[in-house]
Amino acid sequence: QVQLVESGGGLVQTGGSLRLSCEASGLTFSQYIMAWFRQAPEKEREFVAFLRGSGANEDYADSVKGRFTISRDNAKNTVYLQMNSLKHEDTAIYYCAAAESIFYSRDYYLRDRNYPHWGQGTQVTVSS
Repeated sequence: QVQLVESGGGLVQTGGSLRLSCEASGLTFSQYIMAWFRQAPEKEREFVAFLRGSGANEDYADSVKGRFTISRDNAKNTVYLQMNSLKHEDTAIYYCAAAESIFYSRDYYLRDRNYPHWGQGTQVTVSS
């Protein structure tokens, strides 16, 4: 059974940094696309970033490009999200998600409904 466990959330001031981690178990990690989504209060869950199993191809939401970096360590079954220059509007619960790397389509992996495996989420709060 697949399990995803996030950590690293917390309270940070505007302009600060945080690094989220998500450790996966119960899957062949290198064969999965790993992604981060987030959900702010009273808003729908939105895509943040994804990274293919090889670590070679990544994609980001426009709102985080240049500030966030997704990376993975396949030896540790862990995906990371380095978040720099944080803004108040980055406040949300951040979720790690996993999907088998079946399709090459970028658009497919932007949609949360295409990820069958999810972590429990970690709260990130950016104070203004």
